[in-house]
Amino acid sequence: MNYRLDKYGNQISILGFGCMRFQKNKGKIIMEEAEKQILTAFHGGVNYYDTAYVYPGSEAALGEILEKNGIREQVHIATKLPHYLIKNENSMENFFTEELKRLRTDYIDYYLMHMLSDIETWNRLKALGIVEWLEEKKKSGAIRQVGFSYHGNSDMFCQLVDAYDWDFCQIQYNYMDEHSQAGRKGLNYAHAKGLPIIIMEPLRGGKLVNLLPDDAKRIFADYKIKHTPAQWAFRWLWNQPEVTCVLSGMNTDEMVRDNLETASTVSVGELGPEEEAMLQNVVKAINSKMKVGCTGCGYCMPCPKNVDIPGTFSAYNRRYAEGKRAGAFDYMMCTALRKNPTSASNCVECGKCEQHCPQHIEIRKHLKDARKELETPMYKIIRKVVKLLKAF
Repeated sequence: MNYRLDKYGNQISILGFGCMRFQKNKGKIIMEEAEKQILTAFHGGVNYYDTAYVYPGSEAALGEILEKNGIREQVHIATKLPHYLIKNENSMENFFTEELKRLRTDYIDYYLMHMLSDIETWNRLKALGIVEWLEEKKKSGAIRQVGFSYHGNSDMFCQLVDAYDWDFCQIQYNYMDEHSQAGRKGLNYAHAKGLPIIIMEPLRGGKLVNLLPDDAKRIFADYKIKHTPAQWAFRWLWNQPEVTCVLSGMNTDEMVRDNLETASTVSVGELGPEEEAMLQNVVKAINSKMKVGCTGCGYCMPCPKNVDIPGTFSAYNRRYAEGKRAGAFDYMMCTALRKNPTSASNCVECGKCEQHCPQHIEIRKHLKDARKELETPMYKIIRKVVKLLKAF
């Protein structure tokens, strides 16, 4: 495993374990699988584990596994304050206390303001006493380092970097988002300020592996150096010394082992102009097929009308990346075959989803477009049949 340093000289593994996508069965985390994957990562040198208050069951699962195996003191826990739920200083304390209980620890190594969106939001938190509260927690040792996670444009990101004496930050960044989101501009700005940078969505929620169009797959397959699409995506990130740690939402042992192998063999500067040009051709191939830039993060959920927004967009994009049949099958599985249909046609255009979308996607517009193309006469017939069958 390769390591890079945080602001205070502590070693962080360049591969971090993102704990949002543990395998589940009927909505519950499969603890045996989660434990196996975390231990594989741990023994492979991963020491950074990222979770959040709003990831269902994640904090509790991580805390249980770390305590059971006696490895809490050997790893760094990163979790997040759901500031959007904060009403006063007491609620800050209540959320934090609950997180400590879930994680079975008395301190958090890296504590983030979750999805901090803009200066106005930070000023609201300051008015509620967040700065004093954080400083008291750092002084007591209950919080070791303070940062923020961010989805949005580079200009606002740079303003937030300057708004407080942060210890680190976390951004969405990958070869598709090099010049969107915080982007390379934000990455360089934070690095120049001395901030370690944690990367999320390195594969855009798996889209840079599972939804690659055939043209992009061929570019990778034909290149003289052989890596999988996931390996190329990680190597592109680790090629940059400004990147401290890359989170991966690993949920199979095979995925963990593959990422460990990449993280142990990569080096800064290994990708040259030829490799960068090849990846730019991949970007062009993807952009020519992509309909909606959804990463599947799920911040738009739950929908008041039970629309599966990420599932709909995934199927919609797959329709264009892999063909009509593939998209139709995905959409059928994620909407019509559920106990309560989660179709795009359920949408009443309330707009609640768009208020929370970190990608600033025009969700209502794209749901209309997806509905027109995915809810074919055959789809509607099958949905009615399924409804009738479930009535018996």
